[in-house]
Amino acid sequence: MSLLVVGLSHRSAPVSVLERAALARETQARLAHDALAAEPATEAAVLATCNRIELYADVDKFHAGVAELSTLLARHSGVSLDELTPYLYVHYEDRAVHHLFSVACGLDSMVVGEGQILGQIKDALALGQELHTAGRLLNDLFQQALRVGKRAHSETGIDKAGQSLVTFGLERLASGAPVADWVAGKRALVIGAGSMSSLAAATLARAGVAHVAIANRTVERAERLAEILTAPGAPGAVTAKAVEMTAVPAELAIADIVVSCTGATGLVLTIDVVREALAGRAGQGAVEARADEDLALLDLAMPRDIDAAVHRLEGARLVDIETLAEASADAPMAADVDQVRTIVSDEVAAFGAAQRAAHITPTVVALRSMAADVVAGEMARLNGRLPDLDDKQRAEITQTVRRVVDKLLHAPTVRVKELASTPGGAGYADALRELFDLDPQAVAAVSKADPQHGRPTTARESA
Repeated sequence: MSLLVVGLSHRSAPVSVLERAALARETQARLAHDALAAEPATEAAVLATCNRIELYADVDKFHAGVAELSTLLARHSGVSLDELTPYLYVHYEDRAVHHLFSVACGLDSMVVGEGQILGQIKDALALGQELHTAGRLLNDLFQQALRVGKRAHSETGIDKAGQSLVTFGLERLASGAPVADWVAGKRALVIGAGSMSSLAAATLARAGVAHVAIANRTVERAERLAEILTAPGAPGAVTAKAVEMTAVPAELAIADIVVSCTGATGLVLTIDVVREALAGRAGQGAVEARADEDLALLDLAMPRDIDAAVHRLEGARLVDIETLAEASADAPMAADVDQVRTIVSDEVAAFGAAQRAAHITPTVVALRSMAADVVAGEMARLNGRLPDLDDKQRAEITQTVRRVVDKLLHAPTVRVKELASTPGGAGYADALRELFDLDPQAVAAVSKADPQHGRPTTARESA
């Protein structure tokens, strides 16, 4: 295993840089493909969220891998390499595994313990599988990260150590008041119908808003979300409707709370649009009782959906990713964080041992295959020398020889697997190949077949 991750996040880079470096899904796909085409990499996957961009790869050369992945991140993000480099971090092998497992548990999130990252890791894995850029290592790594994240959330109170960005953002807008009290009876406008926007709509409905308008570029998705919010058994007693994006200015004028999270590359709400909405808002009978309250806007998009200058408008309060980043240090912490860190450390050790043990498996399989060939060859010679043996005698001799070979190989192969799973155990596969003069091509042939996933060991070999 030569796992390498190069990336930047809210911990390493200012929001302004993250915003400019944000990758659309099609750009993520091109980045993964280009990483795979690069000489050092045999597998690649991209984890891109609102506050992190990371490129994972299985590389055969560390320094060349770092240089190539950094260059590719700069090229596809549109931020020059010179400007991007100071904000990049690099993790290698076990440290890379530790990093992803920590991310999956919410330990590296802007708000500690948030669970949204699990869905984003799942999406990153699905994209890598769809593009055939994720081979055995990255499939195993991301699937295990998902299991570790779920374990952390089920076995500890990490969920109470922080909140999702939606909840945390609403708490900031509520200025210390209970969110349920603050949103009760209000009208909300949700712009976007993706996973984060859907979570926002559900959170608002559960908290007690009276009405939610959902605007999305594809109105069918907004309609599905509205149906979910008002379906029998849905949390809260909310009315909901889907609207075209062209209706956003009108809905903005009668809204109390606005949450926006789209994949747009430009601003969705400009300062002029918000200014006009504020001018018309005071005259709306629907909000007359709350005319003295500010219009609350929560921007969870990266790059931002709402013009940052909106915070200067009288009558508007804006919380965006940058505000949340600055305030994240105030997010509540819990003793469970230490327990999650222990889980991560244990899981990293187990994953490393499993990968090291798996590394020697093709060599062991090739050895046993060679032994089977030797048995077959010797039995063929015996058949030529003793042609009068009947089928029963021949079968008994064959079985006896096979049992002898299996018994001779059993202890050494079990022991070598145990030794290979220990730190520094990678050399045992090489020693086994040398001792038994195994054909490297035979070992490589075994390595290419993945019995669990039914695909080649590396994405490049399958291409």
